[in-house]
Amino acid sequence: MVFCDSEEKKNIPKPPDQPIKRGEQSMIDLKKISKNTIAPPRIVIYGPPGVGKTTFAAMSENPIFILIEEGLGDLDVPAIPIDETGKPRVATSFNEVIDCFAALGEQEHDYKTVVIDSLDALEQLIWASTCRRMGYASIEAPGWGKGYREANTEWKEFFDCVSALRDDKGMTIIMIAHSTYTHIDDPERPAYDTNTLNIHKYAIPIIVGTVDIVGFATQKIYTKADDIAGKKDDKRIRAIAGAERELRLSISPAFTAKNRYHMPEVVPLDWEEFEKHLPGYVAPTATSNQLTNATVPTAEQTTKKSSKKGVN
Repeated sequence: MVFCDSEEKKNIPKPPDQPIKRGEQSMIDLKKISKNTIAPPRIVIYGPPGVGKTTFAAMSENPIFILIEEGLGDLDVPAIPIDETGKPRVATSFNEVIDCFAALGEQEHDYKTVVIDSLDALEQLIWASTCRRMGYASIEAPGWGKGYREANTEWKEFFDCVSALRDDKGMTIIMIAHSTYTHIDDPERPAYDTNTLNIHKYAIPIIVGTVDIVGFATQKIYTKADDIAGKKDDKRIRAIAGAERELRLSISPAFTAKNRYHMPEVVPLDWEEFEKHLPGYVAPTATSNQLTNATVPTAEQTTKKSSKKGVN
């Protein structure tokens, strides 16, 4: 497999181990410096089951899914890997996931977005790959979290492929994950619970640190205080789920989130609304069909309108 592990990478000159001494020439040519160019985003969307994460991703521009779990439902979108008949199926190994990236990186296609569904399922494949590579009976066998730390090698390989596909093919990358609660022992304030990715704690910094956007998808919740019979001063608080689905994009003690693009703190869980806040967004123009079907005033209507303006 060439795409994510090319010989070109291996042949890149390494920086000197020792700092450059006074009088020696630096390898950096300041005249060749160029400004940063904005690349397509690497996005993680996580949240509870059924909130609409997969539907959100399916509405992105010309997507293809890398299936690692069965979550498409009735969504009619292309997906890989495929069986001998060409029908999408779930990937069964970490190497198979990497091969999917290689196919997208090496072959010509018109896909603009790749969706990984999901990171939770990918983690299981990563652990299996780590165990085979290291000869572990299980990811916990080495003890003291060593297996989970070793699995970061596979996580980094995965994100090398993510970034290569983004940079070489100009594709947006969307990664879906489920959410969980975790307990935070904060040294500056009382302990609290927070929503975060349902991924092992040693892998989360790699994921959050690499991607450009981490969005917490949730359903808007309202609370209502009801009287309790016989207890005048007590109230029973009920949570009521609203119809609105939201995407939280800014850091909060209540959930893990981030974005590098100065996006709003909250946007609707809708791709068309979400992409308006991405850098380089260009509003779609009217198509030829829309222009053909538009109502064009006749000469008689134009004359009548002009005469009315003259009366006023």
